[in-house]
Amino acid sequence: MAERYALFSVTDRTGLVDFARGLVELGWRILATRGTAHALATAGIPVISLEEWTGVPEILGGRVKTLHPKVHAGILARPLETDLAEVAAIGGKPIDLVAVNLYAFEEAARGGGIEEAVEAIDIGGVALLRAAAKNFARVIVCSSPEDYPIVLEALRQKGEAPLELRKRLAARAFRLTACYDAMIARYLEQDHAPSGVLPETLLFFARLAIALRYGENPHQAGAFYLDPFRPLPFEVLQGKPLSYNNLLDLEAAWRAVQDLPGPASVIVKHNNPCGAAIADTPAEAFRRALAGDPESAYGGIVAFNGEVDEETARALREIFLEVIAAPDYRPEALAHLAKKKACRVIRMQEEGNPGLEIRSALGGFLVQTPNDEQEDPGAWQVVTSRPPTASEWEDLRFAWQVVRHVRSNAIVLARERQTVGIGAGQMSRVDAVRIAVLKAGERARGAVLASDAFFPFPDGVEVAAAAGVTAIIQPGGSIRDPEVIEAAERQGMAMVFTGKRHFRH
Repeated sequence: MAERYALFSVTDRTGLVDFARGLVELGWRILATRGTAHALATAGIPVISLEEWTGVPEILGGRVKTLHPKVHAGILARPLETDLAEVAAIGGKPIDLVAVNLYAFEEAARGGGIEEAVEAIDIGGVALLRAAAKNFARVIVCSSPEDYPIVLEALRQKGEAPLELRKRLAARAFRLTACYDAMIARYLEQDHAPSGVLPETLLFFARLAIALRYGENPHQAGAFYLDPFRPLPFEVLQGKPLSYNNLLDLEAAWRAVQDLPGPASVIVKHNNPCGAAIADTPAEAFRRALAGDPESAYGGIVAFNGEVDEETARALREIFLEVIAAPDYRPEALAHLAKKKACRVIRMQEEGNPGLEIRSALGGFLVQTPNDEQEDPGAWQVVTSRPPTASEWEDLRFAWQVVRHVRSNAIVLARERQTVGIGAGQMSRVDAVRIAVLKAGERARGAVLASDAFFPFPDGVEVAAAAGVTAIIQPGGSIRDPEVIEAAERQGMAMVFTGKRHFRH
């Protein structure tokens, strides 16, 4: 039987010795780069140094050590007489197995400066993996220590790694090198990528951060992936692991509460705010948010934009909640919340720039910049003869901040910096108004209304006026704006145009 050669060049030496020893026992000969060869020789495993094999020492401080025709010809040669003859002509041999793992670029990029990160960009290792993966019809490629026992078992049982296994290992190697390059590109562009500009090509590189029990429903698989340069944006202090739906609602609640000034609280149910309020204390903000729609809030997620104290924790114990999220908690608050064993208590971390918003559609991806641009109320336009009163202005600004986080078509009724009725996700805007009014009941009298997009007809204004709403804020821009404004005038309502739409689908 012809000699078979395996090439090792690894930085992570997990399982290395056992794998190499197993190959030697099966009659394989081992080639290895300097550091790997030393580790194998120290373990008593016969090994041929790659420097000895090629006749060329490692140069440029290790930057060049495997980029040699004898190496790559040995890997890329097909089982053809012409290929094998060309390899033999330069004194080479076919290499049937390549085991490589790449320099730890991610660690270097996190922990050091640009020079350290650049030195951690692997060149030869990527080339070896790609060459071996390309020639998977003959060559076994191991890009992770997890591959070693699988390959060794196949070789022991069958004398060869089956084609399907080699193909699967090749796919894994190409996935690794693709992600590796994407990670480097992401690192190099992070300081100069223009904000708000969509890239010509979209590079995805995310690592599995949390394996979820299931997806949106129990029959769907689910997981949470995260950019390796972003820390996990939250810490679970107590309670069950977060679910797929928890994470969706957590983002919705956290984004919404970050838009509100002062002590604020937002309660989210099924990705929509069902209550939001600003107050003098977090406890009061929560109670007022809860009062906005206590029925819908049951089993929801609540977020705060400030520290949770003992009084707030006591208030939170009065209703069943899936998740509580805040930037921090007082020790005595955590002691109280510990009694809600089923509730997840989350400490949110600083996220920085949220980046692009991406969702799948029709087998592709829809990408947009975040809807986080700060608006200037001074640019808003009062379009009715009666301007809002001071208290109405305050509530209009509050309602406008909340409605941008409600699914379209979206209507928010607010009074004294508290939501009193929310209509979300309706096919017609007037139905969204009707639902918000129904939720508010008598509290609609004297409230203001925010609409995420223009009123296509006067009917929504008329329904709101009949319920006692006194002022409306909306983008404007409908061909029927004059009719809508006239409806408000007839009812003595104030109306403000912002000129900016806030659809959220």
